[in-house]
Amino acid sequence: MNGLMMDFPLTLNHLLKRAETYFGNGEIVSRRADRSLHRTTYRDVMRRSKRLAAALQKLGLEPGDRVGTLMWNHAQHHEAYFGIPCGGFVLHTLNLRLHPNDLAYIATHANDRAVIVDRSLLPLLDQFRDRTKIEHVLVVEDSYEELLETVTDDDFRELDIDENQAAAMCYTSGTTGMPKGVVYSHRSSVLHSFGVAANNPMGLGISVNDAILPVVPMFHANAWGYPYVATMLGSKLVYPGPHLDPESLLGLMSEERVAWAAGVPTIWMGILGLLDQDASRWDLSAMKAMLVGGSAVPRAMIAAYKQRHGIQIVQGWGMTETSPVASTAALPHDLASVDDETRFDLEATAGIPLPFVEVRGRVGDEDIPWDGEAMGELEVRGPWVAASYYDAPAEAASTGAGSDRWTDDGWFRTGDIVSLTDRGYIQIKDRSKDVIKSGGEWISSVELENALMAHPAIAEAAVIAIPDDKWAERPLACVVLRDGASATPDELRDFLAPQFAKWWLPDRFEFVGEIPKTSVGKFRKIALREQFARA
Repeated sequence: MNGLMMDFPLTLNHLLKRAETYFGNGEIVSRRADRSLHRTTYRDVMRRSKRLAAALQKLGLEPGDRVGTLMWNHAQHHEAYFGIPCGGFVLHTLNLRLHPNDLAYIATHANDRAVIVDRSLLPLLDQFRDRTKIEHVLVVEDSYEELLETVTDDDFRELDIDENQAAAMCYTSGTTGMPKGVVYSHRSSVLHSFGVAANNPMGLGISVNDAILPVVPMFHANAWGYPYVATMLGSKLVYPGPHLDPESLLGLMSEERVAWAAGVPTIWMGILGLLDQDASRWDLSAMKAMLVGGSAVPRAMIAAYKQRHGIQIVQGWGMTETSPVASTAALPHDLASVDDETRFDLEATAGIPLPFVEVRGRVGDEDIPWDGEAMGELEVRGPWVAASYYDAPAEAASTGAGSDRWTDDGWFRTGDIVSLTDRGYIQIKDRSKDVIKSGGEWISSVELENALMAHPAIAEAAVIAIPDDKWAERPLACVVLRDGASATPDELRDFLAPQFAKWWLPDRFEFVGEIPKTSVGKFRKIALREQFARA
């Protein structure tokens, strides 16, 4: 016997209409390149999104055509987030921090026919456009506006879009092999929005009364879905534009009464440094929590924000292939009153999966026990987890970059080495390519890094494996000292000794001016290995 419910499609068109109808006066604030603030409303942005959909159709694009965006976080990018998929096309966000060669490959592989670009990023586009099939270039400050004027508000016709139709796509960073395309459907994007909104991290809840600041770029992994979540809930949106320095971000948080801000740990490390100098300069009383992901959040940073500034850090975990949020470190009610040390331990994990996301840890074909000790590769499945890559390159089968990422029973192999507690908390130990295999045993570079960053003299730390004749690999720690601070290898080794087995302690310490980072702010360990491991 089947249920007798309507077959209602889960598409982004519904979120567009909902925001326009019920939250029309909701505000979207963007900081422009010249640092001025642009203020608009959901009503106007959704109206312009519909115009964009109609204008792209009039331009001659066919259903399913890819439209690239090369933009910072601002209202026009938000328009593209809705106008492109609601017009029957596929939003393809291009990572402006990638090398032009990578962008040329990605735009060509995706078959982008048009691109919307900020004027300030035209020089970047010029470096790779002639190697692509891009026919139409729409510059936000002029030709984009001219395109919108080619239609009227009445020209938009809502399409009967199947919920499984492609809505957006994003390419992985390509740290192993060529970048791979992940294609999100309307259904997966809507369900991901519900999953993120419904999880109510720390019981605080995101609501229509909150202002959300997505520092995480809209050009990567849907800005963790927050543009869609905010639109669905009617929350005020605050976009930082190209100004991601701590001073600018703190100014926006204070002036716009931001309740939720989302970004990678390196962003919040810089902000913590300013707050420690003089927190009285900014009013952060509206702040409910900072949502942090992209790489492991040091436990010391979580504690520092809470104890010194009363600000909650909520860690999340995910990947481009998981839309991207798959888990958050939310504490259930029976753990709400635990002592601070226990709380910080839990908040420093990747948390528990969002509703409808399932996880398991595996070694070979065997599940690891949920005892918080055994380690294995994390595998996930769920309605917003990729089932395959877009038009995977021929090299995938031989390199393990494509089909080998999925098990025979349909789980996605993440490449993260984890342990799972008896309560289901995910403890990220390392990336499979970064874990240190010494004498047949695993050493977690992430745990060593987090412990080192708790030392008062250290601003950043990254731990890599270096070859060793006896043990195969041994850990080397690259550290960045805080301004005016000093430390010796022996001091740092003594600092770590009470927390780790002796054979875990780094054999070498290298003091560096900075840790190289990827386009999304993660530590770029491959550069460190090239520099130090070979030496």
